[in-house]
Amino acid sequence: MRRPRPLSSSPSPSPSSRRSSSPRLPLGEIRRRYVEGDRPLPADLEAELRADGRAGARVILAAVERRRRDNRSEGQRLRTMLKFESLLWKGGVVFVAGVDEAGMSPLAGPVAAAAVILPQDARIAGVDDSKKLDAAERERLAPLIRARAVSSAVAFAEVEEIDTINIYWAGLLAMRRAVAALSPPPEHLLIDGRRLREVSVPQQRIVGGDVRSLSIAAASILAKTARDARMCELDRLYPGYGFAAHKGYPVKSHVAALKRLGACAVHRRSFAPVREALGLPPLPPWPVVPPEPSPRQLALKL
Repeated sequence: MRRPRPLSSSPSPSPSSRRSSSPRLPLGEIRRRYVEGDRPLPADLEAELRADGRAGARVILAAVERRRRDNRSEGQRLRTMLKFESLLWKGGVVFVAGVDEAGMSPLAGPVAAAAVILPQDARIAGVDDSKKLDAAERERLAPLIRARAVSSAVAFAEVEEIDTINIYWAGLLAMRRAVAALSPPPEHLLIDGRRLREVSVPQQRIVGGDVRSLSIAAASILAKTARDARMCELDRLYPGYGFAAHKGYPVKSHVAALKRLGACAVHRRSFAPVREALGLPPLPPWPVVPPEPSPRQLALKL
């Protein structure tokens, strides 16, 4: 008869002692999910990584910490850029619209303007002056802005209008059209460096507003992306000028194409390089534009 084996005197290992000090997931998968995928790192997985002595675990933790620091910094930047909006919201104004334009200096194509009303909890990471962002980042942010906005609108003043009333007034015309298209209508306007004298809505002119106001920055992105899309359409209609690449701005390649091909239907004939290409004389000076009042002058009028 077989004698039973004696029981071991040592206790069975507990489930926790049997666990490896390595994380449950391979480091490559953790990096893919929580570094490249930008997902928040769960606390239990972070604790496992801290107990893991491998260099790869330390690299992941360092990347996660950098992202957290960047997020805190971005949150502070966004709060700063909502300074003007927050003061109005605290005063009981709900619908605050940021307004900006794009395309004042190109030799071809329309000028665009956008107006954006953001909700009071608006925190759209990455939104900034459109000129500080590359095309891919603007294209990424534009649908996010439209999705988060209470209301947004883009409007244009076309080349014929630019050549009739001049680019300054055409830019204001596009702004007025964008503001009029908002629903619900705005209760206050924040405008990048301009005032809309023919609009009765209370408004604030902010010099450098596209870097100081989140609403204006959002409008600058929508205006720029909408105009860029229009210039890509015009590139297909009028090939050879490179509109899709330079968007009508007076870069060397555009000026060379203008001299080689002449002006097309969407070139601004009130702009000197276009007139030169057409052999037209310079235009007489436009009527003097009344200067915008300074913030001090505006305060004295109130």
